[in-house]
Amino acid sequence: MTHTWDVRIDLFEASDVPAADHTTTTAHAILSTSAGTRMSGTGRARRRPGETDVPEIGDELAAARALRELADRLLAASSADISEIEHREVHLAR
Repeated sequence: MTHTWDVRIDLFEASDVPAADHTTTTAHAILSTSAGTRMSGTGRARRRPGETDVPEIGDELAAARALRELADRLLAASSADISEIEHREVHLAR
């Protein structure tokens, strides 16, 4: 049996202040499971004034942080599900 889970990552870039020399990239990672469960994670990356403008780096960093948050939420949900079945507190390793 095969289950397909989809992860979508939306990236948004904005200047913190109009005409500023820095930008913030925000990523939203959304997991949709074959059972209809949805979870999300958010990550941010900020280019500081004077740093070289390489948008792909900001995208990569924000996406990685969003996926890390999503992974942590998925582990927490798994831990809660196991705890409910076993009637004891369970902590899963990262």
